Amino acid sequence: MVKGPVVPTRGVLRPLGVDEVRLTPGFWGDRQELNASVILGHCREWMTRTGWIGNFRVAAEGRPPSELNGREFADSEVYKLLEGLAWESARAGKDIGGLEEITGLVAAAQEPDGYLNTRFGPHGPGHRYRDLEWGHELYCYGHLIQAAVARARTHGEDELTGVARRAADHVYREFGPDGRAGVCGHPEIEMALVELSRLTGDDRYLEQARLFVERRGKPALADIEFGRTYFQDDVPVRQARVMRGHAVRALYLASGAVDVAVETGDDELLQAVIAQWERTVAARTYITGGMGSRYSDESFGEDHELPPEHAYSETCAAVASVMLAWRLLLATGEPRYADLAERTLFNVVAASPATDGRAFFYVNTLQQRVLGPPRVEGQWPWGRPPVGRRAPWLAVSCCPANLGRTLASLSAYVATADDDGVQLHQLTSCAIETALSAGRVGLRVETGYPWSGAVTVRVVEAPGGPWRISLRVPAWAGGASVSYGETRQAADPGLVTIERDWRPGEELRLDLPMRPRWSHPDPRIDAVRGCVAVERGPLVYCAESPDARLDSLGVDPATPPAETTAADLGSAVTLTVNARETRPKETPWPYGTEPSPPAGEPEPLTLIPYHLWGNRGPATMRVWLPDIS
Repeated sequence: MVKGPVVPTRGVLRPLGVDEVRLTPGFWGDRQELNASVILGHCREWMTRTGWIGNFRVAAEGRPPSELNGREFADSEVYKLLEGLAWESARAGKDIGGLEEITGLVAAAQEPDGYLNTRFGPHGPGHRYRDLEWGHELYCYGHLIQAAVARARTHGEDELTGVARRAADHVYREFGPDGRAGVCGHPEIEMALVELSRLTGDDRYLEQARLFVERRGKPALADIEFGRTYFQDDVPVRQARVMRGHAVRALYLASGAVDVAVETGDDELLQAVIAQWERTVAARTYITGGMGSRYSDESFGEDHELPPEHAYSETCAAVASVMLAWRLLLATGEPRYADLAERTLFNVVAASPATDGRAFFYVNTLQQRVLGPPRVEGQWPWGRPPVGRRAPWLAVSCCPANLGRTLASLSAYVATADDDGVQLHQLTSCAIETALSAGRVGLRVETGYPWSGAVTVRVVEAPGGPWRISLRVPAWAGGASVSYGETRQAADPGLVTIERDWRPGEELRLDLPMRPRWSHPDPRIDAVRGCVAVERGPLVYCAESPDARLDSLGVDPATPPAETTAADLGSAVTLTVNARETRPKETPWPYGTEPSPPAGEPEPLTLIPYHLWGNRGPATMRVWLPDIS
C-alpha cells in the first residue's frame, strides 16, 4: 500500500509514499520539522482554546447548540488537524499530538445513522442538509474522510476509519442514485470519496463522487449575490473552459474531477480539466503561483485581471493548486505540472508561516502600500483576514491546518516511480527507497536548492542491471547540465532521464543556472504594465520597506541584479538592483501632458525572497517595480 494522500489505481506515474521518501535537512525538511515541532501543536492549542475541538463533546453530550463555538465549517479544521497528525505520526513512528484522544471525541459525536456534524446535528434531523449552499456538511465529511484515509494508510484501519466509513455510507444513502440530487456549495468531498474507494475497493464511494461532479452546473444550487459561478455551478464541469468563482472551491472541484476521470477512464473529463488548467495558468495566475485575485468573493477574476495590491491569493488556494498539479502529473507524466507546484510551494505555501511557525498569512498580496498592522498575539479580532501581516489565528482559520497537513505529507509530493525507474519532481534533500520491477533501489538527494543550483543524487542501493533516474529540469533553467561518471551533457527543461547499470556509490549531478533574471508581464495585465519583477531559481523576489522607501522608486533592468546575503533573514540569498527616484514634483493635480522623468542618482535597492517578507515587523512591499529604462 502506498502511504500517501493520492494513490490512483491507474496513470502514467506511481506516487511514492511517506515511507518511501524521507525529507532530510534543507529548505523543505526544515519546514517539515517546524511543522512537527510548532505548527501542528499551535493549531491544536488554538482549536482547543476556541472550542472547536470541544464542539464534539457538546454534540456527543446533547448539550444545547448555544454552547457551540466557531463557524459552520469548524469541524473541518479539526479533521485537517487529524490528517496532519496522522501523517506526522507515521513520520515520527508513534502517535503524537493527541490523535487518538481527538478521534475519540469525534467518534462519540457521530449519530447512529452515520451523520456527523456538530453545527447541525444537535438541532435534530430536521436541520440536516437544509443549506447545501453554505452549510458545509459535505465539505466537512470530505476532510474527515481524508484524515481517515491518512490514518488507514499509515497505521491501519481503526476508530477514525470506522467513523469515516459510516459517514460515507450515510452520504451514499442520502445523495446516491436513489437519494436527493444535491451537491455541496464547497467542493471537497469528491476527491475524498475517490480516495476512500481506492483504499477500500468499494465502488459506491467512487460512484458518489462521480455523481457530485456530474450534477454540478445543471444547476444544482441556489443563485446568490456572487452568482452560481462562485460555486462552479454555472455550467457543467465538462463544459467549463477556465477556472472561475471561489478559487479554493474551483481547485478542489478540479482535483476531484481528475480523480473521478482517472478511476473511471474518462479521458474526456480529464482533458476538460487539463484545458481549464492551461487557460487558468496562462491568464489567471500570479507570478508567485498564487490564484484568486478578488477580495469580495475570494475568487478568480477575468483573464489577465491580476492586480498586485489586491491579490487575494489565499494560502488554501495554493495548497489546492499543488494538489491539482500533483494529480495531473500522476495522470500524464508531464513535468509542467510539477513546475507550477514548485512555484506555488516556494512562493505562496512557504510564505504563509512566519519563521517561528506561530503566525500565518491567509492573503498573499503582491504589494503592500501601507504598513501592515502590528503582530496580533491573540485571535485576529475581525472577520476579514489581515492583509500584510500574519496572524496567529482567525475566525476563519482554514489556512494553518491546511498548511499543517500539507507539510506533514509533503514527502509524498516529491517523487514517483514506474517499472523502469525513479523520477524526482521536487528538487529537495531527501532519501528515497522503493521497489522497481528489477528490485529495490535507494537514492540520497543532497542539495542547497533553492539557494544553490547543484542537485546531487547518490545511489545507495541498486538491483543490478540497467534502470533509470529522471530529474525535472525547471522551465526557467535553460543552460542546465547533468553529469555522471566521466560524462557531462546538456539538460533541457523538462525531464532528463539517464538509464544505465547504476551501482551503489555512483552519483548523478544536476547543475541549474541560478542567475537572477528580470521578468516582464504579459501586456494584457493592465495592473502591472510598465513594471518588472526579479526571479532567481524558483523564487520570486520583492522589495520591502526595511530596506528602502518603495512608493517612488523605479528600476533599470539593463543592469543585472547582484547577489548578496542577509544575516537577518537566515543568510538567504538577496539581490541588489539599480533604482532611481521617480517622485515628480508636488502639484495640485496628479496628471500632466508629459511623463515625469526619473529624478536623482542611481542607488542600490535590496530585494529579498518573497516568501520571507513580513518577518521583520510591519512593512510595505512590492513584487512588481516600475521599469524606468
